[in-house]
Order: sequence, then C-alpha cells, then structure tokens
Amino acid sequence: MRILGINALFHDPAAALVVDGRIVAAAEEERFSRRKHGKRPVPFAAWELPVLSARWCLEHAGLRPGDLDAVAYSYDPALAMPAVEMGLDDPWDPIRQTYAREAPGFLAEALPGLDPERVRFVAHHVAHAASAGLAAPHPDSAVLVLDGRGECASHLAGRYTGGSLEILCAQRLPQSLGLVYEELTEHLGFLRSSDEYKVMALAAYGKPRFLTELRKHLYATGDGGFHAHGVPWAALTEPREAGREWTQDHADLASSTQACLEELLLDLARWLHARTRAGTLAMAGGVALNCVANSRIAVEGPFRQVWVQPAAGDAGTALGAALQLAADAGRPAAPMEGADLGRGWPEEELRAWLETARVPYERPADIAEAVAEELARDGVVAWFQGRSEYGPRALGHRSLLAHPGRAENLERLNHVKGREEFRPVAPMVLADRASEIFEGPLPSPYMLFVHGVARPWRTRIPAVVHVDGTARIQTVDPAREPLVARMLAAFERRTGLPVVVNTSLNTAGRPMVDDPRDALECFGSAPVDLLAIGPFAVRRPRACTGGEGAA
Repeated sequence: MRILGINALFHDPAAALVVDGRIVAAAEEERFSRRKHGKRPVPFAAWELPVLSARWCLEHAGLRPGDLDAVAYSYDPALAMPAVEMGLDDPWDPIRQTYAREAPGFLAEALPGLDPERVRFVAHHVAHAASAGLAAPHPDSAVLVLDGRGECASHLAGRYTGGSLEILCAQRLPQSLGLVYEELTEHLGFLRSSDEYKVMALAAYGKPRFLTELRKHLYATGDGGFHAHGVPWAALTEPREAGREWTQDHADLASSTQACLEELLLDLARWLHARTRAGTLAMAGGVALNCVANSRIAVEGPFRQVWVQPAAGDAGTALGAALQLAADAGRPAAPMEGADLGRGWPEEELRAWLETARVPYERPADIAEAVAEELARDGVVAWFQGRSEYGPRALGHRSLLAHPGRAENLERLNHVKGREEFRPVAPMVLADRASEIFEGPLPSPYMLFVHGVARPWRTRIPAVVHVDGTARIQTVDPAREPLVARMLAAFERRTGLPVVVNTSLNTAGRPMVDDPRDALECFGSAPVDLLAIGPFAVRRPRACTGGEGAA
C-alpha cells in the first residue's frame, strides 16, 4: 500500500512516503524552496502545499501520483471549530479552514494524475501521535503530544497497542503550552513560531525568579489536562525589540517559563503513566523539541524509556498521517531506523556538480581521515554526506564540524553562521564513549535531550559546554553511521578527544543545506576551510595544492 503524507496547513510543510508500512522518504519543503520553515504560519499561506518535496518523494520511489493508494493530509477540517468559539484571536481563521476543506482538489491539481477521492484527512494530533508511537522502536507505548494547536485542541495523551491508538485525554484550546511559548518568543523579540529554540538557549543564562507568578497561569489540572493561557508578559518584563540587546530580565523570564514548562510536562507524564503503566513514552509535537524538558521527563519521570520523534514539529505530521493510514489498513509500521530520509547523490553526480562549478577539488584516500586532519588543525569543515535529515537537527549528514577543545570555536561558529552569541553548539560522540563524558539519557542519536558534562571534561571540550554545564549531544552508532564514526575515531587518534563539534550546515535565517548547489554556495559565502562532499574535498584556494579536478 502506497501512501503519501502531507503537512501543509500551519507551518513546516513536508511530505513523506510510506510503502507497505515502511518509511521510504520524508522531506521538508524548506529544503527545496530555500524558505525557512517553508512559509509563515498565517491563514493566507494555508493554501501552499509541499509540492516540491511531494514530487521528490514520488520520484525517489519511482512512482507517479496515480500510483498512490491514498494521500494522508494531517488536519481534519470536520473537527475544527470557529476560532472565536475556542477563545482564539484569529479573525482570518475561516480562510485557513476553507483551504483545508479544499485540499483534495488543490493536491490533485499540484500532482497531476492524483484522484482527489484518495485524499484522506487525519486529525492533526493523531498524526503527531502516530509519528512517535508508530515510528518508535518500541511496538507499544504511551504517547504524549503537545504543540500550539490542532483542529480544536493543543494536546493529546494516549497509548498505542498493536498499532491502535487509544486517546485518554485531549486539552481543548485556548489552553496551549505551544502558544504560550510562542507568545514568550515574540515578547522576547524573536520570530514567533520559528525562534522558540532561541528562547530555550537564552533560558540557561537566567534565573527562574518569575516562577511563582507563572505557576498561577501554567499548571496541570490533575485530570490529564492543564491550564496554559493568559500570561501577563508585559507585567513581568518589558518586551524586547527585535535586534536590541537582551537584558537579565529577559533571560530570567525565559528561565522561569522554561522551568514552569518542565514542571507541567512532568505532571502530565506522571498522570499518563498512572493511566497506562507503559514502560515507554513516545513524544511528538513542537513542544517535544524542547530537549531540556525532554531530559527532565527521561530522568525524573516514571517511564523507563523516552523516545522523541526527530521531526517532532509539524513537519513530522506528514509521516505520522501516512503511518496512521497504513496502520488503519492493517499495514503495521516498521520502526524508524534513522532521520536520513531526504535527498542524496551518488559519487558520479557529486563529481559532476564540482566540475560544473569549476572548483578545485581532490579525492583523498579516505574523506574521514582528511576531515579529521583538518579538524585537528582547528579548521572548520562543511560536511555533506548521504541523505539529508528529516527534522530540524543536523545529525551528521548536513553539518558544520569543528574542534571542541578550543573555547573560542563557539564564538567562531556563531560568527560563521551569523547568529546570536548565546547560541550553543552541540557535540557528536561515539555511542560507546558517551557515558564517560556525558550524564543523561543514552543513547541519544537524534540530539533531543541535554546531558550534564562530567567535570573533568568541561575544560577539555569547552566549545560544546553550555553556560549551565550541559550539552545537547548526538551519539553515533558505527553500525548506523560508519563514516561519521570513522571520522570521530580518526579525530581522537590525533587529539585524544572522542568528541567533535556538530552544528547545522546553514547560515542564519536559511534552511539547512540540502543539495550540492546549496553546499557549494554556503562554502563559498562562509569562512569554512574545507567542504567534504561525498568522497571529495574542496579546500580554500590558499590551502589547495592541486590534484584531481584542480584547475
């Protein structure tokens, strides 16, 4: 059974293809259109479909639109209510709902040959739940979804058993943890529904001195739901204008809200465990990208294991909607093996890109060794390998790499990327070495938890240690990522450090690099020393000694 999943209505449009329960491809539209998040989440943009990513998914599998058995659209307008009845200030929401109802026709026009009757609506939070519960490596689990909004709710708590979802609780709007965090993001001068991760980073610089006041507005209600609405932000701190320096008050407000969020999520997790007695919790929704909160749930919560969908935001609902339809049709999902579900290029095509660009390049005996050597010399490396990642984290396929032992490399990378100075960078480490250096949930292949850095290591890898002594790590399994593992081992032989700095291969305001043209443009415009693209190495002219392909 061939099912194409589509996320389009709010933000992060994406497409995913599931064939007989197996995940074949998944990609976000931003990687093709080069518009961050694909579009802004306003009603006027709700008609925009992930046409480029959908066409690529089909092309990758050798399918045409007419070959599809179903298209799963991750929103069901039949479940929606007028915004005013839900307590939301969104006067243009009827436009959004109209576009949702007309989605089958829009999709048929965008994908010629598709029968609009094959489009199925999947409830937004069910799609989120399926992206976690059906993709997780554990067949049965409790599932917790939290985001800004769906049709008329902002949350789902339930459990998957044998591929079937039982919904135990759903919090009605306007109560919404996701919308509260969006409000805070805007109040702190960042771009709403885009820069929430900046607020999480800023929180580490503050103290939770507004926590008592925030608890009056953000709290669990004891029945599986919560209150999260009406926070008087302006009464707590002055708003920050975009582009202005942040103050300690701003950091303290971010810290306080983060702490309150964590407390509330722990309460919800405990309630869900009491109802399900499940050993595993699977999580999705935009709030599940809050890796600090995830870590508290994993460490302090009642579940033995916590698994978070790497594309936990709305992009992941494309995959979840397809998986849910497959499960409903009796095609149980195969577990998600990795996030590398996007585009990739064979060696001969990469060589053709380099020849077309007329850049000097070489083909070292082992690109992993060449990169390790450059990193050991304190060079910055753009790493473009294999298929691109699905979700917002760079996981060793589209990454910027650097030496973790130089504290100044944090500032250096933030300069390369053109982003705020308080933003941390992350470490990647071999899975069997992680427990020596980091304290927290292991393994952590998707960079969705934070870990304490053991004190003896904080001075050895200062570039990746956040101001609060933590790091958001990616553990690397050699069986799953042999090239990355080889590079890490080669770097350790040269430096004695089993850790490399890993941050996303992009510059501020731009999506992650996806295709070879993106990689060459980023390399050409940013102060990067080496581009490792497939088996080839492109160096700055001052460092290039000629060789294969050299001009």
